[in-house]
Amino acid sequence: MGTIARRAGIGTATLHRRFPTKDHLIAAVYADQYAHCVAVVDEALADPDPWRGFCHMVNEICVLQTADRTFTDAFLAKIPDTSELDDARQRTVGGLFALVARAKAVGRLRADFVPADLALSMAAVSGLAARYPRSAADTARRLAAYLLAAFAADHHGPELPPSPLTSRHLFEAAR
Repeated sequence: MGTIARRAGIGTATLHRRFPTKDHLIAAVYADQYAHCVAVVDEALADPDPWRGFCHMVNEICVLQTADRTFTDAFLAKIPDTSELDDARQRTVGGLFALVARAKAVGRLRADFVPADLALSMAAVSGLAARYPRSAADTARRLAAYLLAAFAADHHGPELPPSPLTSRHLFEAAR
């Protein structure tokens, strides 16, 4: 915290008044990313077509990752449990699980899809953004299109191997 205060040009007491612990500071850093993701998930849930809502969410999250490289870290890195992030985290996780369930219920999302597959997708997009920064958004859109084609229930590709991750890994790993 002392190093952060020095780099910010403020005293440690000022930093501690605003952020009593390092966890509170980290929560503040990621608050915007979580708020943005909650908005995307809420918008997707509002769509009366579950598959279209799911596709919208995947596309938007992929593009958000390329616009803000810390976006992926907000979800896949270790983040402390704080009241500031807990509500956003619960809303995001609940919304993602609901989108998956709704898309499966209407027969549009493949039966063997698990929410943790979204973490794999985010990791892949994050790698693209780092490798191709100039064309990251366009590359992410293309990858999202490939992923959505593979996620579709009518996809005729090979059967998926079992997921090494469970659904709880999607956000539990971030804790």
